[in-house]
Amino acid sequence: MIVKKKIKKMEFRLKKLRKAKKISQVKLAIDLNMNQNSISRYENLERQADYDTLIKFADYFGVTIDYLLGRVEKE
Repeated sequence: MIVKKKIKKMEFRLKKLRKAKKISQVKLAIDLNMNQNSISRYENLERQADYDTLIKFADYFGVTIDYLLGRVEKE
């Protein structure tokens, strides 16, 4: 018998950070030279950010990539 474990989705804190700074998806997309649709898909875990994009997000919000990905609690 095969036992399947539930895997918790990785918490991606982009939306939390964006809302805390009161920045719209459109503004974030413009500031990072990206598409608003992409921002929405990242926030809703419909798409995974590549390394370069993770670095852009982390630099923009002044956090570590580990914090952004929910691996650590402190910014």
